[in-house]
Amino acid sequence: MSASFDAGSGAFRAGTDVAMSVVRDDESVRVIAGGELLLSFRFDGDRGTVAMSGDVGDPRRLVSGLSAAAEALFGWHPSLDRLVLDLRGRPAAASTLARDGLAVIVDGAPVLLPEMLMQRREAWLSDAARPAFPLSYVMTGGKRHPRRPPKPAGRVYSRFIPWLSDVVSFRVVDIERDLALVHRWLNDPRVDAFWNEAGDLDKHRQYLSKLLSDPHMLPLIGCFGERPFGYFELYWAKENRIAPFYDADDHDRGWHVIVGEDEFRGRDFITAWLPSLMHYMFLDDHRTMRIVGEPAAAHLQQLRNLDRAGFARIKNFDFPHKRATLVMLLRERFFADRLWQPAAKDTPLETQR
Repeated sequence: MSASFDAGSGAFRAGTDVAMSVVRDDESVRVIAGGELLLSFRFDGDRGTVAMSGDVGDPRRLVSGLSAAAEALFGWHPSLDRLVLDLRGRPAAASTLARDGLAVIVDGAPVLLPEMLMQRREAWLSDAARPAFPLSYVMTGGKRHPRRPPKPAGRVYSRFIPWLSDVVSFRVVDIERDLALVHRWLNDPRVDAFWNEAGDLDKHRQYLSKLLSDPHMLPLIGCFGERPFGYFELYWAKENRIAPFYDADDHDRGWHVIVGEDEFRGRDFITAWLPSLMHYMFLDDHRTMRIVGEPAAAHLQQLRNLDRAGFARIKNFDFPHKRATLVMLLRERFFADRLWQPAAKDTPLETQR
């Protein structure tokens, strides 16, 4: 589910196939789909309650409409830690919400929690119906690890960013479409200082082709709206060069980044794409409990950025090509501490690999 926000009208629009708009007028919250009213609520911000009004209709409509409304309300009210739902004596609807993991039942009332809402894959993943890949072990280069799923194609994730009034998304690299872009970024002297991958088009074509054929790697292009801004490499840690330096779990994941366009550097953007990338990795496989990274130990600004994003510094260690710091983000902390949105007093951020 992608989303967009019109700051002027106060409408929050969410949805993939059918756009849903969440419109608030004082205490009235309406969810509109296809130009027609889908659901309506009365919201009490002081008590954190949402009261249903009108007919529920299809239970699936309730789930999708309430998901959109809750996303909007938690976004508009970052201090809210829960929404208590009054369904006006509709026990079947409450059971549907609980079964779908959208709500928990507390003292007989459905309660929506932001950390549960943000783990509902269908809200942000393009292929949310895909089940977790069955667990089967293989050996690669003397390393025993889970067999990895086939590579996705096209857009894999999108999320609305309220403070930018824009959508951040990630799509799998397409060599014919993206080669010139990645080539330009890898030849940027500021990028090459950390990546050491400058070269001609043929070198970078082979570089991307190798990544796309490697089951443990996933190269992505990040976009704000339709504007590409960065290049990302995601990896499964168990098969990666980082594995010998810590006790890697089967579904730990890691990442590298290039922010290639200067206009997309700074606090407002990094607090959008960084937690969104972490969100994608946690949603892509629910068995991923940790995300790791290995920035250069001397890259102090990058380490400060990761501190603010919830990563813990575990230790320093030596790769053949650099002294690195092992950093780690726990799934539980990301969702419990609501790290998909920036802290109110964050200072400006900058990033590179």
